[in-house]
Amino acid sequence: MSHCQRLGPNNKDIVIFATKEDHQVPSTVKLPEADPQPGLILPNGDINWNCPCLGGMATGPCGVEFRNAFSCFHYSEAEPKGSDCYELFKTMQSCMQRYPTLYNKDLADDDELSTMDQASKDIKNEPAKDESASK
Repeated sequence: MSHCQRLGPNNKDIVIFATKEDHQVPSTVKLPEADPQPGLILPNGDINWNCPCLGGMATGPCGVEFRNAFSCFHYSEAEPKGSDCYELFKTMQSCMQRYPTLYNKDLADDDELSTMDQASKDIKNEPAKDESASK
């Protein structure tokens, strides 16, 4: 037969002594069903801002900017996808540069921002593709 004993400072620890017979009896403990993790996109198509895959980005000091940029990209119908969200991503990046200890310190480099500027200009200046010209 098992018994318990309190140990440690102020008897805060409980040690349970079990006999071999105690361990031979099947457990009757019922564990609750785990909640299914919906992932980044909910079944209705909305963004799950509580998804651990976002790493807390949606709730940090630049959370509003992140949610605006990410929402724009998610719902974007532009070609290429997200090309209409450039300004929102630029705003988010500017915010993140103000918190280099919280966000990747590499974001403080202007190289990445200038690369984004050039990519945006390239997209805006890209001639429309004519399907019939390629045939």
